[in-house]
Amino acid sequence: MTHTRLVLPCCILGVLFFSEHYSRQPPQRRAAAPKIQFEDIATRAGLISRIVQGGEKQKKYILETTGTGVAIFDFDGDGFRDIFFANGSRTEGFPPGEEPINHLYRNQGDGSFQDVTGRAGLARSGWGQGVCAADYDNDGDTDLLVTYFGHDVLYRNEGNGTFKDWTQQAGLPATGRRWGTGCAFLDYDRDGDLDLFVANYVVFDEKTVPQPGSNQYCQWKGIPVMCGPRGLKGGTNLLYRNNGDGTFTDVSERSGIAQPGSHYGLTAIVSDFDDDCWPDIYVACDSSASLLYHNNRDGTFSEIGELSGTAYNADGRAQAGMGVSVADYDGDGRFDLVKTNFADDTSTLYHNEGRNLFNEVTAQAGLGDNTKYLGWGVAFLDIDHDGWKDILIANGHVYPEVEGNSPKETYRQRKLVYWNQGGGAFRDISAQCGPAITELRPARGMAVADLDNDGRLEVVVSNMNDLPSLLKNFGETQNSILIELVGTQSNRSAIGAKVTLRSGRLSQTDEVRSGGSYISQNDLRLHFGLGRAGSVDQIEIRWPAGETEKVFGVKANQWITVKEGTGVVKQKPFVPR
Repeated sequence: MTHTRLVLPCCILGVLFFSEHYSRQPPQRRAAAPKIQFEDIATRAGLISRIVQGGEKQKKYILETTGTGVAIFDFDGDGFRDIFFANGSRTEGFPPGEEPINHLYRNQGDGSFQDVTGRAGLARSGWGQGVCAADYDNDGDTDLLVTYFGHDVLYRNEGNGTFKDWTQQAGLPATGRRWGTGCAFLDYDRDGDLDLFVANYVVFDEKTVPQPGSNQYCQWKGIPVMCGPRGLKGGTNLLYRNNGDGTFTDVSERSGIAQPGSHYGLTAIVSDFDDDCWPDIYVACDSSASLLYHNNRDGTFSEIGELSGTAYNADGRAQAGMGVSVADYDGDGRFDLVKTNFADDTSTLYHNEGRNLFNEVTAQAGLGDNTKYLGWGVAFLDIDHDGWKDILIANGHVYPEVEGNSPKETYRQRKLVYWNQGGGAFRDISAQCGPAITELRPARGMAVADLDNDGRLEVVVSNMNDLPSLLKNFGETQNSILIELVGTQSNRSAIGAKVTLRSGRLSQTDEVRSGGSYISQNDLRLHFGLGRAGSVDQIEIRWPAGETEKVFGVKANQWITVKEGTGVVKQKPFVPR
Protein backbone atom coordinates (compact mmCIF):
# COMPACT_ATOMS: atom_id res chain seq x y z
CA MET A 1 0.00 0.00 0.00
CA THR A 2 1.37 3.40 -0.99
CA HIS A 3 0.31 6.97 -0.29
CA THR A 4 0.75 10.28 -2.11
CA ARG A 5 -0.27 13.81 -1.21
CA LEU A 6 -1.12 16.47 -3.77
CA VAL A 7 -1.53 20.18 -3.13
CA LEU A 8 -3.78 21.87 -5.69
CA PRO A 9 -6.37 24.63 -5.35
CA CYS A 10 -9.70 22.99 -4.58
CA CYS A 11 -11.50 24.80 -7.38
CA ILE A 12 -9.09 23.30 -9.93
CA LEU A 13 -9.51 19.84 -8.44
CA GLY A 14 -13.27 20.16 -8.73
CA VAL A 15 -13.02 20.86 -12.45
CA LEU A 16 -10.62 17.97 -13.00
CA PHE A 17 -12.76 15.50 -11.07
CA PHE A 18 -15.94 16.62 -12.80
CA SER A 19 -14.45 16.19 -16.27
CA GLU A 20 -13.19 12.71 -15.47
CA HIS A 21 -16.42 11.53 -13.88
CA TYR A 22 -18.61 13.04 -16.57
CA SER A 23 -17.00 10.83 -19.20
CA ARG A 24 -17.81 7.60 -17.37
CA GLN A 25 -20.72 5.54 -18.64
CA PRO A 26 -23.12 3.65 -16.32
CA PRO A 27 -23.39 -0.13 -16.73
CA GLN A 28 -26.10 -1.86 -18.67
CA ARG A 29 -29.20 -2.88 -16.76
CA ARG A 30 -28.95 -6.21 -14.96
CA ALA A 31 -31.78 -8.72 -14.68
CA ALA A 32 -30.90 -10.88 -11.65
CA ALA A 33 -31.75 -9.31 -8.30
CA PRO A 34 -29.75 -10.27 -5.20
CA LYS A 35 -31.08 -12.50 -2.45
CA ILE A 36 -31.55 -10.10 0.46
CA GLN A 37 -32.87 -11.12 3.87
CA PHE A 38 -33.40 -8.39 6.44
CA GLU A 39 -34.41 -9.41 9.97
CA ASP A 40 -35.37 -7.12 12.85
CA ILE A 41 -33.09 -8.02 15.76
CA ALA A 42 -33.79 -4.94 17.91
CA THR A 43 -35.31 -6.72 20.89
CA ARG A 44 -32.65 -9.40 21.24
CA ALA A 45 -29.98 -6.73 20.74
CA GLY A 46 -31.35 -4.78 23.72
CA LEU A 47 -33.17 -1.87 22.06
CA ILE A 48 -36.21 -2.23 24.31
CA SER A 49 -37.48 1.28 25.12
CA ARG A 50 -40.51 2.66 23.32
CA ILE A 51 -40.39 5.84 21.28
CA VAL A 52 -43.28 8.04 22.40
CA GLN A 53 -44.89 10.80 20.34
CA GLY A 54 -48.46 11.91 20.92
CA GLY A 55 -51.64 9.83 20.93
CA GLU A 56 -51.70 6.33 19.54
CA LYS A 57 -55.21 6.19 18.01
CA GLN A 58 -55.90 9.87 17.56
CA LYS A 59 -53.71 12.94 17.19
CA LYS A 60 -55.18 16.32 18.00
CA TYR A 61 -52.15 18.41 17.08
CA ILE A 62 -49.52 18.30 14.33
CA LEU A 63 -46.88 18.25 17.08
CA GLU A 64 -47.89 14.64 17.75
CA THR A 65 -47.24 13.42 14.21
CA THR A 66 -43.69 14.14 13.11
CA GLY A 67 -41.88 11.54 15.20
CA THR A 68 -38.22 11.54 16.12
CA GLY A 69 -34.78 10.94 14.66
CA VAL A 70 -31.88 8.60 15.41
CA ALA A 71 -28.12 9.09 15.29
CA ILE A 72 -25.37 6.47 15.01
CA PHE A 73 -21.90 7.45 16.23
CA ASP A 74 -19.10 6.21 18.49
CA PHE A 75 -19.56 8.29 21.64
CA ASP A 76 -16.92 6.51 23.76
CA GLY A 77 -14.21 5.86 21.16
CA ASP A 78 -14.16 2.07 21.52
CA GLY A 79 -14.53 1.44 17.78
CA PHE A 80 -18.16 0.30 17.90
CA ARG A 81 -20.96 2.61 16.79
CA ASP A 82 -23.57 3.48 19.41
CA ILE A 83 -27.21 4.49 18.90
CA PHE A 84 -29.05 7.58 20.15
CA PHE A 85 -32.84 7.99 19.89
CA ALA A 86 -34.57 11.30 20.44
CA ASN A 87 -37.85 10.81 22.29
CA GLY A 88 -41.09 12.75 22.50
CA SER A 89 -44.02 13.33 24.79
CA ARG A 90 -47.82 13.51 24.90
CA THR A 91 -50.08 16.53 25.13
CA GLU A 92 -51.63 15.37 28.39
CA GLY A 93 -48.21 15.01 29.97
CA PHE A 94 -46.93 12.34 32.36
CA PRO A 95 -46.73 11.90 36.14
CA PRO A 96 -43.44 13.14 37.60
CA GLY A 97 -40.69 10.62 37.04
CA GLU A 98 -42.55 8.78 34.27
CA GLU A 99 -41.79 11.14 31.40
CA PRO A 100 -40.25 9.52 28.29
CA ILE A 101 -36.58 10.38 27.85
CA ASN A 102 -34.02 10.18 25.06
CA HIS A 103 -32.08 6.92 24.91
CA LEU A 104 -28.38 6.31 24.32
CA TYR A 105 -27.49 2.67 23.72
CA ARG A 106 -23.85 1.68 24.09
CA ASN A 107 -22.66 -0.93 21.60
CA GLN A 108 -21.04 -3.69 23.66
CA GLY A 109 -19.29 -5.22 20.67
CA ASP A 110 -21.01 -8.61 20.92
CA GLY A 111 -24.20 -7.82 19.06
CA SER A 112 -25.92 -6.33 22.10
CA PHE A 113 -26.55 -2.80 23.39
CA GLN A 114 -26.77 -1.36 26.89
CA ASP A 115 -28.91 1.65 27.77
CA VAL A 116 -26.48 4.16 29.33
CA THR A 117 -28.65 7.26 29.02
CA GLY A 118 -28.62 8.21 32.68
CA ARG A 119 -24.93 7.80 33.34
CA ALA A 120 -24.13 9.60 30.07
CA GLY A 121 -26.12 12.67 31.14
CA LEU A 122 -28.64 12.53 28.28
CA ALA A 123 -31.85 11.70 30.21
CA ARG A 124 -33.86 14.69 29.02
CA SER A 125 -37.63 14.70 28.47
CA GLY A 126 -39.72 16.90 26.16
CA TRP A 127 -40.81 17.06 22.55
CA GLY A 128 -37.58 15.75 21.01
CA GLN A 129 -37.33 15.84 17.23
CA GLY A 130 -34.11 15.53 15.19
CA VAL A 131 -30.47 14.81 15.93
CA CYS A 132 -27.05 15.27 14.35
CA ALA A 133 -23.60 14.32 15.61
CA ALA A 134 -20.05 15.56 14.95
CA ASP A 135 -16.92 16.77 16.72
CA TYR A 136 -17.81 20.46 16.69
CA ASP A 137 -14.93 21.54 18.94
CA ASN A 138 -12.21 19.34 17.33
CA ASP A 139 -11.26 17.72 20.62
CA GLY A 140 -11.48 14.14 19.35
CA ASP A 141 -14.92 13.32 20.81
CA THR A 142 -18.20 13.32 18.93
CA ASP A 143 -20.79 15.80 20.21
CA LEU A 144 -24.56 15.78 19.81
CA LEU A 145 -27.21 18.34 18.82
CA VAL A 146 -30.84 17.45 19.55
CA THR A 147 -33.65 19.60 18.14
CA TYR A 148 -36.86 20.15 20.08
CA PHE A 149 -40.17 21.88 20.07
CA GLY A 150 -38.94 24.40 22.60
CA HIS A 151 -35.23 25.06 22.19
CA ASP A 152 -32.50 22.87 20.75
CA VAL A 153 -29.86 21.33 23.02
CA LEU A 154 -26.14 20.99 22.33
CA TYR A 155 -24.45 18.20 24.27
CA ARG A 156 -20.68 18.42 24.50
CA ASN A 157 -18.90 15.08 24.78
CA GLU A 158 -16.64 15.19 27.83
CA GLY A 159 -14.47 12.31 26.61
CA ASN A 160 -15.20 10.13 29.64
CA GLY A 161 -18.50 8.56 28.59
CA THR A 162 -20.58 11.54 29.63
CA PHE A 163 -22.11 14.62 27.99
CA LYS A 164 -22.85 18.10 29.30
CA ASP A 165 -25.59 20.44 28.16
CA TRP A 166 -23.46 23.17 26.59
CA THR A 167 -26.26 25.07 24.86
CA GLN A 168 -26.03 28.31 26.80
CA GLN A 169 -22.22 28.30 27.07
CA ALA A 170 -22.00 27.79 23.32
CA GLY A 171 -24.14 30.85 22.66
CA LEU A 172 -27.11 28.92 21.24
CA PRO A 173 -30.64 29.92 22.28
CA ALA A 174 -31.48 28.27 25.61
CA THR A 175 -34.96 29.76 25.99
CA GLY A 176 -37.94 30.45 23.75
CA ARG A 177 -40.16 28.12 21.77
CA ARG A 178 -39.13 27.22 18.24
CA TRP A 179 -39.89 23.93 16.48
CA GLY A 180 -36.49 22.65 15.39
CA THR A 181 -36.49 19.60 13.12
CA GLY A 182 -33.57 18.54 10.92
CA CYS A 183 -30.04 19.67 11.72
CA ALA A 184 -26.62 19.30 10.12
CA PHE A 185 -23.05 20.21 10.95
CA LEU A 186 -20.98 21.74 8.13
CA ASP A 187 -17.92 23.89 7.61
CA TYR A 188 -19.56 26.42 5.31
CA ASP A 189 -16.63 28.89 5.43
CA ARG A 190 -13.90 26.18 5.37
CA ASP A 191 -12.05 27.52 8.39
CA GLY A 192 -11.69 24.07 9.98
CA ASP A 193 -14.49 24.56 12.54
CA LEU A 194 -17.91 22.97 12.17
CA ASP A 195 -20.86 25.33 11.90
CA LEU A 196 -24.48 24.35 12.53
CA PHE A 197 -27.63 24.50 10.40
CA VAL A 198 -31.08 23.93 11.92
CA ALA A 199 -34.34 23.65 9.98
CA ASN A 200 -37.54 24.84 11.64
CA TYR A 201 -40.99 23.47 10.85
CA VAL A 202 -43.99 25.59 11.89
CA VAL A 203 -44.90 28.23 14.42
CA PHE A 204 -47.11 26.20 16.75
CA ASP A 205 -49.30 27.16 19.68
CA GLU A 206 -51.83 24.58 20.89
CA LYS A 207 -53.99 27.40 22.27
CA THR A 208 -54.64 28.90 18.85
CA VAL A 209 -54.45 25.93 16.45
CA PRO A 210 -57.88 25.03 14.97
CA GLN A 211 -59.55 21.82 16.10
CA PRO A 212 -59.51 18.63 13.96
CA GLY A 213 -62.05 18.78 11.16
CA SER A 214 -62.70 22.51 11.58
CA ASN A 215 -61.46 23.67 8.15
CA GLN A 216 -60.02 22.45 4.84
CA TYR A 217 -56.58 21.95 6.36
CA CYS A 218 -57.97 19.72 9.11
CA GLN A 219 -59.47 16.90 7.02
CA TRP A 220 -58.08 13.94 5.11
CA LYS A 221 -60.40 12.30 2.58
CA GLY A 222 -63.40 13.26 4.68
CA ILE A 223 -61.84 12.14 7.96
CA PRO A 224 -61.42 14.82 10.67
CA VAL A 225 -57.70 15.03 11.49
CA MET A 226 -55.24 17.41 13.13
CA CYS A 227 -54.56 20.73 11.37
CA GLY A 228 -51.46 21.66 9.39
CA PRO A 229 -48.97 22.35 8.21
CA ARG A 230 -50.94 24.30 5.61
CA GLY A 231 -52.83 27.03 7.36
CA LEU A 232 -50.05 27.51 9.90
CA LYS A 233 -47.10 29.87 9.68
CA GLY A 234 -43.88 28.21 8.59
CA GLY A 235 -40.61 28.26 10.50
CA THR A 236 -37.40 30.09 9.60
CA ASN A 237 -34.16 28.17 9.07
CA LEU A 238 -31.07 29.08 11.09
CA LEU A 239 -27.30 29.05 10.60
CA TYR A 240 -24.80 29.35 13.44
CA ARG A 241 -21.14 30.09 12.72
CA ASN A 242 -18.56 28.34 14.87
CA ASN A 243 -16.27 30.95 16.41
CA GLY A 244 -13.49 28.43 17.00
CA ASP A 245 -13.59 28.79 20.79
CA GLY A 246 -16.53 26.50 21.55
CA THR A 247 -19.15 29.16 20.88
CA PHE A 248 -21.46 30.00 17.96
CA THR A 249 -22.79 33.20 16.42
CA ASP A 250 -26.18 33.39 14.71
CA VAL A 251 -25.48 34.41 11.09
CA SER A 252 -28.86 33.39 9.66
CA GLU A 253 -29.73 36.85 8.35
CA ARG A 254 -26.38 38.02 7.00
CA SER A 255 -25.64 34.64 5.39
CA GLY A 256 -28.95 34.60 3.51
CA ILE A 257 -30.17 31.43 5.20
CA ALA A 258 -33.13 33.25 6.77
CA GLN A 259 -34.33 34.01 3.24
CA PRO A 260 -36.73 33.39 1.51
CA GLY A 261 -38.59 33.44 4.81
CA SER A 262 -40.89 30.86 6.35
CA HIS A 263 -41.10 27.33 5.00
CA TYR A 264 -42.19 24.03 6.49
CA GLY A 265 -38.65 22.74 6.81
CA LEU A 266 -38.07 19.15 7.94
CA THR A 267 -34.88 17.33 6.95
CA ALA A 268 -31.59 19.07 6.14
CA ILE A 269 -28.57 17.51 4.41
CA VAL A 270 -25.23 19.02 3.40
CA SER A 271 -23.40 18.19 0.17
CA ASP A 272 -21.22 19.86 -2.47
CA PHE A 273 -23.74 19.54 -5.27
CA ASP A 274 -21.89 21.61 -7.87
CA ASP A 275 -18.43 20.19 -7.02
CA ASP A 276 -16.88 23.60 -6.34
CA CYS A 277 -15.41 22.46 -2.99
CA TRP A 278 -17.89 24.50 -0.94
CA PRO A 279 -20.77 22.78 0.94
CA ASP A 280 -24.37 23.48 -0.04
CA ILE A 281 -27.51 22.75 2.00
CA TYR A 282 -30.71 21.04 0.86
CA VAL A 283 -33.89 21.10 2.96
CA ALA A 284 -36.85 18.80 2.31
CA CYS A 285 -39.92 20.89 3.05
CA ASP A 286 -43.44 19.73 3.85
CA SER A 287 -46.25 21.13 1.68
CA SER A 288 -44.04 23.89 0.29
CA ALA A 289 -41.17 24.24 -2.13
CA SER A 290 -38.01 22.47 -0.96
CA LEU A 291 -34.88 24.59 -0.63
CA LEU A 292 -31.36 24.40 -2.03
CA TYR A 293 -28.96 26.90 -0.48
CA HIS A 294 -25.99 27.37 -2.80
CA ASN A 295 -22.77 28.40 -1.08
CA ASN A 296 -21.47 31.66 -2.61
CA ARG A 297 -17.97 31.09 -1.15
CA ASP A 298 -18.05 34.44 0.66
CA GLY A 299 -19.98 33.54 3.78
CA THR A 300 -23.38 33.86 2.10
CA PHE A 301 -25.85 31.52 0.42
CA SER A 302 -28.34 31.93 -2.42
CA GLU A 303 -31.54 29.89 -2.39
CA ILE A 304 -31.73 28.22 -5.84
CA GLY A 305 -34.27 25.43 -5.28
CA GLU A 306 -36.57 26.53 -8.09
CA LEU A 307 -33.74 27.45 -10.48
CA SER A 308 -31.98 24.12 -9.87
CA GLY A 309 -35.07 21.98 -10.38
CA THR A 310 -35.13 20.58 -6.84
CA ALA A 311 -37.96 22.64 -5.35
CA TYR A 312 -40.83 20.81 -7.05
CA ASN A 313 -41.59 17.59 -8.86
CA ALA A 314 -41.68 17.24 -12.65
CA ASP A 315 -45.24 18.62 -12.71
CA GLY A 316 -44.12 21.81 -11.00
CA ARG A 317 -45.95 20.89 -7.82
CA ALA A 318 -44.72 21.40 -4.27
CA GLN A 319 -44.69 18.09 -2.43
CA ALA A 320 -44.86 17.11 1.24
CA GLY A 321 -41.14 16.46 1.53
CA MET A 322 -40.13 14.47 4.61
CA GLY A 323 -36.72 12.80 4.27
CA VAL A 324 -33.77 13.09 1.90
CA SER A 325 -30.63 11.18 0.99
CA VAL A 326 -27.70 11.97 -1.32
CA ALA A 327 -25.47 9.69 -3.42
CA ASP A 328 -23.94 9.24 -6.85
CA TYR A 329 -26.31 6.44 -7.80
CA ASP A 330 -25.33 6.19 -11.48
CA GLY A 331 -21.55 6.56 -11.32
CA ASP A 332 -21.18 9.89 -13.14
CA GLY A 333 -19.35 11.53 -10.23
CA ARG A 334 -22.15 13.93 -9.31
CA PHE A 335 -24.32 13.75 -6.20
CA ASP A 336 -28.00 13.05 -6.77
CA LEU A 337 -31.00 13.44 -4.43
CA VAL A 338 -33.90 11.22 -3.38
CA LYS A 339 -36.74 12.72 -1.33
CA THR A 340 -39.63 11.00 0.44
CA ASN A 341 -43.13 12.47 0.34
CA PHE A 342 -46.73 12.11 1.52
CA ALA A 343 -49.25 9.40 0.63
CA ASP A 344 -50.88 9.51 -2.84
CA ASP A 345 -47.51 10.60 -4.18
CA THR A 346 -44.19 8.97 -5.03
CA SER A 347 -40.72 9.51 -3.70
CA THR A 348 -38.81 11.91 -5.93
CA LEU A 349 -35.45 11.20 -7.55
CA TYR A 350 -33.43 14.16 -8.81
CA HIS A 351 -30.51 13.42 -11.14
CA ASN A 352 -27.67 15.92 -10.92
CA GLU A 353 -26.88 17.19 -14.43
CA GLY A 354 -24.05 19.46 -13.24
CA ARG A 355 -23.81 23.24 -12.95
CA ASN A 356 -26.53 23.35 -10.26
CA LEU A 357 -29.15 21.79 -12.53
CA PHE A 358 -31.19 18.69 -11.65
CA ASN A 359 -33.63 16.58 -13.67
CA GLU A 360 -36.54 14.84 -11.96
CA VAL A 361 -36.28 11.20 -13.16
CA THR A 362 -38.59 9.39 -10.75
CA ALA A 363 -40.67 7.58 -13.36
CA GLN A 364 -37.78 6.76 -15.70
CA ALA A 365 -35.77 5.31 -12.82
CA GLY A 366 -38.57 3.01 -11.65
CA LEU A 367 -39.62 4.83 -8.47
CA GLY A 368 -43.02 5.95 -9.76
CA ASP A 369 -45.27 2.95 -9.06
CA ASN A 370 -45.66 3.12 -5.26
CA THR A 371 -48.14 5.84 -4.32
CA LYS A 372 -49.88 4.51 -1.21
CA TYR A 373 -46.92 4.87 1.13
CA LEU A 374 -46.01 7.89 3.24
CA GLY A 375 -42.22 8.04 3.32
CA TRP A 376 -39.95 9.28 6.11
CA GLY A 377 -36.43 7.91 6.60
CA VAL A 378 -34.52 7.17 3.41
CA ALA A 379 -31.01 6.00 2.60
CA PHE A 380 -28.83 5.29 -0.38
CA LEU A 381 -26.88 2.16 0.58
CA ASP A 382 -25.28 -0.77 -1.21
CA ILE A 383 -27.24 -3.73 0.16
CA ASP A 384 -25.54 -6.40 -1.98
CA HIS A 385 -22.05 -4.82 -2.26
CA ASP A 386 -22.03 -4.71 -6.06
CA GLY A 387 -20.74 -1.12 -6.10
CA TRP A 388 -24.08 0.57 -6.90
CA LYS A 389 -26.19 2.42 -4.35
CA ASP A 390 -29.67 1.04 -3.69
CA ILE A 391 -32.50 2.85 -1.87
CA LEU A 392 -34.30 1.87 1.35
CA ILE A 393 -37.33 3.84 2.58
CA ALA A 394 -39.13 3.64 5.94
CA ASN A 395 -42.85 4.42 5.79
CA GLY A 396 -45.80 5.13 8.10
CA HIS A 397 -48.95 7.21 7.77
CA VAL A 398 -49.27 10.49 9.62
CA TYR A 399 -52.92 9.94 10.66
CA PRO A 400 -53.75 6.97 12.93
CA GLU A 401 -57.39 7.84 12.20
CA VAL A 402 -57.13 6.16 8.78
CA GLU A 403 -57.32 2.76 10.49
CA GLY A 404 -60.87 1.48 9.94
CA ASN A 405 -61.92 4.64 8.09
CA SER A 406 -59.97 4.33 4.85
CA PRO A 407 -60.13 0.86 3.26
CA LYS A 408 -57.04 1.35 1.10
CA GLU A 409 -54.76 2.90 3.73
CA THR A 410 -53.10 1.78 6.94
CA TYR A 411 -51.29 3.73 9.64
CA ARG A 412 -48.54 1.14 9.91
CA GLN A 413 -46.77 0.52 6.63
CA ARG A 414 -44.05 -1.68 5.20
CA LYS A 415 -40.67 -0.48 4.00
CA LEU A 416 -39.52 -0.21 0.39
CA VAL A 417 -36.29 -1.49 -1.14
CA TYR A 418 -35.25 -0.36 -4.62
CA TRP A 419 -32.37 -2.33 -6.10
CA ASN A 420 -30.01 -0.42 -8.41
CA GLN A 421 -30.00 -2.31 -11.72
CA GLY A 422 -27.47 0.01 -13.35
CA GLY A 423 -28.23 2.16 -16.35
CA GLY A 424 -29.98 4.66 -14.06
CA ALA A 425 -32.80 2.25 -13.20
CA PHE A 426 -34.10 0.74 -9.96
CA ARG A 427 -36.37 -2.23 -9.29
CA ASP A 428 -38.72 -2.66 -6.35
CA ILE A 429 -37.59 -5.88 -4.63
CA SER A 430 -39.26 -5.15 -1.27
CA ALA A 431 -41.40 -8.30 -1.23
CA GLN A 432 -38.35 -10.57 -1.39
CA CYS A 433 -36.18 -8.80 1.20
CA GLY A 434 -37.39 -10.51 4.34
CA PRO A 435 -39.82 -9.95 7.21
CA ALA A 436 -38.19 -6.78 8.51
CA ILE A 437 -39.11 -5.06 5.25
CA THR A 438 -42.65 -6.41 4.82
CA GLU A 439 -43.67 -6.01 8.48
CA LEU A 440 -46.00 -3.06 9.08
CA ARG A 441 -44.56 -0.41 11.42
CA PRO A 442 -45.21 3.34 12.02
CA ALA A 443 -41.68 4.43 11.01
CA ARG A 444 -40.11 7.89 11.21
CA GLY A 445 -36.35 8.52 11.65
CA MET A 446 -33.76 6.10 10.23
CA ALA A 447 -29.96 5.81 10.24
CA VAL A 448 -27.44 3.44 8.68
CA ALA A 449 -24.11 2.05 9.93
CA ASP A 450 -21.99 -1.09 10.17
CA LEU A 451 -22.76 -1.70 13.84
CA ASP A 452 -20.78 -4.92 14.25
CA ASN A 453 -17.85 -4.06 11.95
CA ASP A 454 -18.45 -7.07 9.70
CA GLY A 455 -18.64 -5.12 6.45
CA ARG A 456 -22.44 -5.14 6.16
CA LEU A 457 -24.66 -2.18 6.89
CA GLU A 458 -27.39 -2.29 9.53
CA VAL A 459 -30.44 -0.01 9.51
CA VAL A 460 -31.92 1.51 12.69
CA VAL A 461 -35.47 2.91 12.64
CA SER A 462 -37.39 5.02 15.16
CA ASN A 463 -41.01 3.83 15.21
CA MET A 464 -43.84 6.04 16.44
CA ASN A 465 -45.24 4.88 19.82
CA ASP A 466 -43.49 1.57 19.35
CA LEU A 467 -40.19 -0.19 19.90
CA PRO A 468 -37.37 0.74 17.49
CA SER A 469 -36.22 -1.55 14.68
CA LEU A 470 -32.72 -2.84 14.00
CA LEU A 471 -32.51 -4.37 10.54
CA LYS A 472 -29.69 -6.80 9.86
CA ASN A 473 -29.03 -8.20 6.39
CA PHE A 474 -28.46 -11.96 6.39
CA GLY A 475 -28.63 -12.16 2.59
CA GLU A 476 -25.98 -12.49 -0.08
CA THR A 477 -23.25 -9.86 -0.21
CA GLN A 478 -19.84 -9.51 -1.80
CA ASN A 479 -16.65 -7.69 -0.83
CA SER A 480 -16.66 -4.22 0.68
CA ILE A 481 -14.53 -1.63 2.46
CA LEU A 482 -15.22 0.87 5.24
CA ILE A 483 -13.33 4.18 5.24
CA GLU A 484 -13.04 6.48 8.25
CA LEU A 485 -11.49 9.91 7.77
CA VAL A 486 -9.84 12.05 10.45
CA GLY A 487 -9.21 15.71 9.66
CA THR A 488 -6.24 17.73 10.90
CA GLN A 489 -6.25 20.96 8.89
CA SER A 490 -9.91 20.23 8.09
CA ASN A 491 -12.55 19.69 10.74
CA ARG A 492 -11.74 16.55 12.68
CA SER A 493 -14.96 14.77 11.64
CA ALA A 494 -13.92 15.36 8.00
CA ILE A 495 -17.45 16.47 7.13
CA GLY A 496 -17.34 17.66 3.53
CA ALA A 497 -14.50 15.34 2.45
CA LYS A 498 -15.04 13.76 -0.96
CA VAL A 499 -13.78 10.24 -1.64
CA THR A 500 -13.33 8.65 -5.06
CA LEU A 501 -12.61 4.94 -5.05
CA ARG A 502 -11.38 2.93 -8.04
CA SER A 503 -11.29 -0.84 -8.21
CA GLY A 504 -10.81 -2.41 -11.62
CA ARG A 505 -13.31 -0.79 -13.98
CA LEU A 506 -15.49 0.32 -11.10
CA SER A 507 -15.29 3.92 -9.86
CA GLN A 508 -17.40 5.26 -7.00
CA THR A 509 -17.73 8.66 -5.34
CA ASP A 510 -19.09 9.54 -1.93
CA GLU A 511 -18.81 12.26 0.67
CA VAL A 512 -18.79 12.57 4.46
CA ARG A 513 -22.11 14.23 5.32
CA SER A 514 -24.11 15.39 8.28
CA GLY A 515 -27.90 15.28 8.51
CA GLY A 516 -30.25 13.51 6.13
CA SER A 517 -32.55 10.48 6.08
CA TYR A 518 -35.40 11.87 8.17
CA ILE A 519 -34.06 14.27 10.83
CA SER A 520 -31.34 11.70 11.59
CA GLN A 521 -27.60 11.05 11.32
CA ASN A 522 -25.81 8.12 9.65
CA ASP A 523 -22.39 6.88 10.68
CA LEU A 524 -19.73 9.23 9.28
CA ARG A 525 -17.66 6.30 7.98
CA LEU A 526 -18.10 5.64 4.24
CA HIS A 527 -19.08 2.16 3.05
CA PHE A 528 -18.29 0.96 -0.48
CA GLY A 529 -19.32 -2.33 -2.06
CA LEU A 530 -16.55 -3.82 -4.23
CA GLY A 531 -18.24 -6.75 -5.94
CA ARG A 532 -15.76 -9.60 -6.44
CA ALA A 533 -12.70 -7.32 -6.31
CA GLY A 534 -10.22 -8.35 -3.63
CA SER A 535 -8.58 -4.95 -3.38
CA VAL A 536 -8.97 -1.26 -4.11
CA ASP A 537 -6.62 0.17 -6.72
CA GLN A 538 -6.88 3.76 -5.58
CA ILE A 539 -8.63 5.87 -2.96
CA GLU A 540 -8.61 9.59 -3.67
CA ILE A 541 -9.60 11.96 -0.86
CA ARG A 542 -10.35 15.63 -1.35
CA TRP A 543 -10.24 17.16 2.11
CA PRO A 544 -12.42 20.16 3.07
CA ALA A 545 -9.29 22.26 3.63
CA GLY A 546 -8.49 21.90 -0.09
CA GLU A 547 -5.72 19.32 -0.43
CA THR A 548 -6.05 15.86 -1.93
CA GLU A 549 -4.43 12.56 -0.99
CA LYS A 550 -4.23 9.24 -2.79
CA VAL A 551 -3.84 5.80 -1.28
CA PHE A 552 -3.03 2.80 -3.47
CA GLY A 553 -3.34 -0.97 -3.12
CA VAL A 554 -5.75 -1.41 -0.19
CA LYS A 555 -7.12 -4.88 0.49
CA ALA A 556 -10.89 -5.42 0.55
CA ASN A 557 -12.98 -6.49 3.55
CA GLN A 558 -11.48 -4.19 6.13
CA TRP A 559 -12.07 -0.92 7.91
CA ILE A 560 -9.32 1.62 7.29
CA THR A 561 -8.70 4.98 8.95
CA VAL A 562 -7.06 7.74 6.91
CA LYS A 563 -5.64 10.77 8.70
CA GLU A 564 -5.31 14.01 6.75
CA GLY A 565 -1.72 14.51 5.60
CA THR A 566 -0.57 11.13 6.91
CA GLY A 567 -2.42 8.44 4.96
CA VAL A 568 -3.70 5.16 6.37
CA VAL A 569 -3.06 5.01 10.12
CA LYS A 570 -5.21 2.01 10.99
CA GLN A 571 -6.41 -1.16 9.25
CA LYS A 572 -8.80 -3.63 10.81
CA PRO A 573 -10.18 -6.71 9.01
CA PHE A 574 -13.91 -7.19 9.22
CA VAL A 575 -15.14 -9.43 12.02
CA PRO A 576 -16.46 -12.74 10.59
CA ARG A 577 -20.19 -13.24 11.08
